[in-house]
Amino acid sequence: MEIKRGIAVSPGVVPGPALVLGTEDFRIPRRFVSVDAVEIELTRFRTALDSVCGEIAENERLASERLGAQYGAIFTAHLNLARDPKLRDEIEVLIREKTYAPEFASSRVLRRYAKFIQNLGDHYMAERAVDIFDLEKRLLRHLLGEQREELSHITEPVLVLAHNLTPSETASLDPDYVLGFATEVGGHTSHTAILAGALEIPAVVGIGPFLSDVSGGETIIIDGNHGEVIIDPDESTLKRYHDTQVRIKTANEKLEQLGRLESKTADGVSIKLYGNIEFPEEVDHCIQRGAEGVGLYRTEFLYLKDDREPSEEDHFDAYRRVVDPIPDLPVVIRTLDLGAEKFPHSLEELAEVSPNPVLGLRSVRFTLRNLGLFKTQLRAILRAATYGDIRVMFPLVSSMLELRQAKMILSDVMEDLEEEGIPFRRDIQVGMMVEVPSAALLADRFAPEVDFFSIGTNDLIQYTLAVDRANPTVADLYNCADPSILKLIRMVVAAARKHDTPVVVCGQMSGDPTYTAALIGMGIRELSATPFSLPVIKQVVRELTIPQAEEIAAHTECLDVARDVENYLRGELKKILPEILD
Repeated sequence: MEIKRGIAVSPGVVPGPALVLGTEDFRIPRRFVSVDAVEIELTRFRTALDSVCGEIAENERLASERLGAQYGAIFTAHLNLARDPKLRDEIEVLIREKTYAPEFASSRVLRRYAKFIQNLGDHYMAERAVDIFDLEKRLLRHLLGEQREELSHITEPVLVLAHNLTPSETASLDPDYVLGFATEVGGHTSHTAILAGALEIPAVVGIGPFLSDVSGGETIIIDGNHGEVIIDPDESTLKRYHDTQVRIKTANEKLEQLGRLESKTADGVSIKLYGNIEFPEEVDHCIQRGAEGVGLYRTEFLYLKDDREPSEEDHFDAYRRVVDPIPDLPVVIRTLDLGAEKFPHSLEELAEVSPNPVLGLRSVRFTLRNLGLFKTQLRAILRAATYGDIRVMFPLVSSMLELRQAKMILSDVMEDLEEEGIPFRRDIQVGMMVEVPSAALLADRFAPEVDFFSIGTNDLIQYTLAVDRANPTVADLYNCADPSILKLIRMVVAAARKHDTPVVVCGQMSGDPTYTAALIGMGIRELSATPFSLPVIKQVVRELTIPQAEEIAAHTECLDVARDVENYLRGELKKILPEILD
């Protein structure tokens, strides 16, 4: 049994068979064979290996004839590996003595070889591990036929392991079959992590190199609560995690009963709780968990799920699917936040080639330079707004000019719809996200120009602390509790109060109960978080009083170090709700 540690980004605990992407194009369907079938399976393995050797020998001949002997030598090395009697014997021993299926035995032995070579410390030798993975693929192809595994076509429960998953790959995951995933790279607030939370799939990222340690079909456990991946767990560990699953399920069922209760502090002050969603079907999760609307509807999924650019009707239908079940509750639609790590194949020609895309053409900057895309989305939002309380919000606004340009485009679209005789909502509420320091510093100037602010803490932390939120080497510097972040939030709240502009916090910080009391104490009265987080946030709210929250927020101003702030807030949370940290 091996334990790999990374960053927990989506809660939950789940055991299951591994599907290793990148080095494994086939899913191994079983680990064992019956004792009676061992000789048959040995024959099947030998036949497959002989076929692989014949295939490589033919490639060697063709390469030598067409390109020269030096290129044929590449395949000679592959052939020598495939014909190695020691390798064949090791695999056959596992089949005969442990009744491993030939696929699993082959993968197990070859990955052990690959790991050994990768750990030699020699760059040239480490690259030879690729040859071993290639041999593994060839063997599996002959053993399993042409059953290549596509991520979007998985039909049996698996735990996906990968070097990385793009946002579009994550968006295509089917939660009925992908029970959890873990990646070698990634950070707390990468968009892949956000999507995992939206899908409510347990996930761990930023583990570092570990794929060569796992064979396809091998049992693993993904612990999205503590950021651990357990490879080949023993029986006692499996039982312990099974008991944990049952305990978590019971606790969540108890929490979800809070959905029917009001979100008010113990002294009767209303704290509105909204849901952050990525996909239309998540509105059901919001309803089930007592959300008072949708505080952030991210719309990038329309571009990430397909290889074509979505039409106005695609947008319109996606917005109607959310607003129709909750016509009397607010639904805040954020306009496209494309750029940085989120860029679909359908728009690659518009993507900026930049050494630092996070500081480049993204979000509202991107849409203001691609007005066709922008207007298509705005038309659909304005049309859908006739069916409920839809509001529009512009992301990553950094200057007054950007905000005014975006509002002007919105007015132009209204005029177009009016001329065409298409029904739309003229009095739609317009908001902006506060997620860069310039927007927070000028909040008093922005406040009269918008109907509401939404503080996006994920990007605000990234840009304030100059920390790449997807880089695990600086992950320890990315902290919601940094005094500078709390000070910027206070500034925004103070500026908004002067102009009666509502403020909602919608980043990862709002979904972490550690910060609930401090945010309320600073004057926040609206929080938007993933639906999964809402019940526990509501539980904290209902145990708090406003004076208690204000005292907690005031004390954080006396602390200079993020670690001290975080430890203090955890201690206070323990007092408010003792069972929450157990």
